[in-house]
Amino acid sequence: MQSNQHFKSASAGQFSALPGVFFFYDLSPIKVTFKEEYVSFLHFLTNVCAINKPIIEGLLTVSGILDSFIYHGQKAIKKKMEMVNSVDERV
Repeated sequence: MQSNQHFKSASAGQFSALPGVFFFYDLSPIKVTFKEEYVSFLHFLTNVCAINKPIIEGLLTVSGILDSFIYHGQKAIKKKMEMVNSVDERV
């Protein structure tokens, strides 16, 4: 018959090991190598365009929205002015 019960006695004042979790690190030197790599101007220009594309698209979108507001606002004001002038002519 097998048993899963374990017992260890310890007398007062006798500490063989403290309970806890201990981590031991093996620190070794790390070698870092730097490598300079030159890219062509065309590659640089392509990367700059790719990075700035969302910014440019956002600016174009906002300017399109502002242009639409200005155009339709001007058109509505002009229409109201024409209505006021036509009412004045009838009176």
